[in-house]
This record gives sequence, C-alpha cells and structure tokens, in this order.
Amino acid sequence: MIIIGVDFHPEFQQIAWVDTETGELQERRLQHRDEAEIFYQQLAAQGVQVRVGMEASGHGRWFERFLAELRMELWIGDAAKIQRKRVRKQKTDRQDAQLILKLLLKDDFPRIWVPSWENRDVRQLLWHRHRMVQARTRIMNQLQAVALNEGLRCKKRLWRTERQRLESFPLAPWASRRRHELLLLLDQLNPTIAELSQAVEQELEKCPEAQRLATHPGVGPLTALAFVLIIGETERFSCGKQVASYLGLVPLEDSSGSQRRLGHITKQGNSMLRFLLVEAAQVTVRSLPEWRRRYFHLMMRRGRKIAKIAMARRLAVCLYWMLRQGWDYQQWVKFGSHAGQPGNPHGVQ
Repeated sequence: MIIIGVDFHPEFQQIAWVDTETGELQERRLQHRDEAEIFYQQLAAQGVQVRVGMEASGHGRWFERFLAELRMELWIGDAAKIQRKRVRKQKTDRQDAQLILKLLLKDDFPRIWVPSWENRDVRQLLWHRHRMVQARTRIMNQLQAVALNEGLRCKKRLWRTERQRLESFPLAPWASRRRHELLLLLDQLNPTIAELSQAVEQELEKCPEAQRLATHPGVGPLTALAFVLIIGETERFSCGKQVASYLGLVPLEDSSGSQRRLGHITKQGNSMLRFLLVEAAQVTVRSLPEWRRRYFHLMMRRGRKIAKIAMARRLAVCLYWMLRQGWDYQQWVKFGSHAGQPGNPHGVQ
C-alpha cells in the first residue's frame, strides 16, 4: 500500500508518501490540476492500493471526485485536531504533509464523517434557496425604506394592496430607476423561490426521516430536510449536548478553578441550519403552551435573544432524538424523556 499525506491548497498540494512494502519516503509539490491528475493516474495504473489523507477543505471537491473515480481511498481529517497534534513551533507545507502522513502511519488520524455526493447536492438546493430568500429580503427592505421616505407605512400590505401606490410616487431620476430595478428583481426572485420551494417538498417526499421530523410543530420541510442532511448518521453523537455543540448552539466557556466564564454561542457548524432552527423554534413557541411558558420564563430572566437560542437548542435536541429513534412527534410525546412525569397524560405504555 502507498500512504500519502496531503497538505492541500487551492493552487497546489504538498505531498509526502511512503510505500509500506519498501519503506521508501518521498516528497513532492504538485500544481493543480494537470500535474496532480497525472501523478495520481500513474499511481492508479500501477494497480497498487492507495490511501490519501488530507485536512477538511472547502476547495477540494474536484480532488475528492477525482480520487473516487480512480477508486483510491480518501480520508478527510479534522483540521483543528490535526493542529493540536503538531509539536514543533515551525509550520511549513512540508511539515504539514509529513504530520498528516505520520498520523496515518500511526493510525492516529482524526478522520471525520463525509456526506455522500447525493447529500451534498441536495444541500446545494437548500443553500441556493436560502440565499435567494436572503436576497429577496434585502430587496424588500430597501423598497420598504423607499415607501417610508414617501410617508407610506403599511408593512406587509405593501406587497398585497399598496404596491401601485409605491410605483406611483414621483421620485428623482436615479431614485426612480432604483425603485424600478428593485421591483424587477423582486418579480424575478419570487417565481425562482417558489420553484425551489417545490423542489424542497419533492425531496422531502423521498426522505421518510425528514417527513417524521416535519410532524413536529413549527418544523417545516426546509428545516426537517436540512436537519437530516447535516446531522447525517445519528450514531456519531452519543447525546443531545453533542448535537447542540456540533450546531454551535452552546456558549463559549473559559473556566478555571472556581471561576466559570461563559460567553456568546460558538456559532460553529452549519450557519443555515442554525438559522432555520431559531426561526422554527419561534413558531414552536407560538404553537405549544409548554414551550411558550418556558420561553417567557427564560425571557424574563435572561432576555429575548438568549431565550430564542435556548429554544432553538431544545428543538435541535428533540429533533435529534426523533431522528435517532425513528419517531414522529406523537411518538415523541408519548415515549420521550418526559414520559411518566407528573402532568404527562400519556405516561409510559
């Protein structure tokens, strides 16, 4: 077997590899993409087994696809854990590649879970819709500002019944052009978002796990599908606290001795899913009396923002256990961790 440690960069990669039969160690710098493709194609032509290790990177999708086509084994590692395993003060590309190779040889490489290509493609659908909605929101806010400057304050009615009034305001030439082009962009985005929303619902019908999560009050198709795709294999997490930490919904902590210092949430993990959970939790608070009581209790003690994050974290833990146990919302209510407690009419069956 040939084991290769790769320090990956957008323009090149520094590699260090060893042949386990001969023990020969070699190093090389490969430019992307031609030189790197030729090198790995030559290895594949030799018919030897190849294992490649690299840090997680947002610019290496083509490299992952290329190795998959050549049927080479690719291990992707946690960059933060690899960084903590570095002992020397110096840091160069050669030393990074040697460190990854050393971890592979010692069987100490911090390998992470990698989603499938189908999973990643559906994620692109969710991200695309999310960005389109954000763009539409910015455009609508600008048009609301134009209306306010002209003395028209009607909030959501601006898009239902008062749009003609917005279009009829006499404005200066450049202001009029800005209003006209913003309205055109809004008209173009609305059908695009509707089409993407329909595609999300179609993907939901293909995913039974997401359909079960969508039975929870406040959780729609987008949130349910995003949660299933991003959490992936539930066996990766042993408890709900790890899920909350994975999604960045836990506070920063810098404690020592008897002093405990907590800061803002870490905001690690997927920002889109964290945003969707916060939005869904606010709908859940309006739908369920128990959640509403807990939310107002936290809001009076800690403030509105912290209460929203706490509800989003609670929702994430609920969805995790529903996904792990294969339950819908009614089964969660009946058999969840609160079953058998006073006030629960279902108890333990």
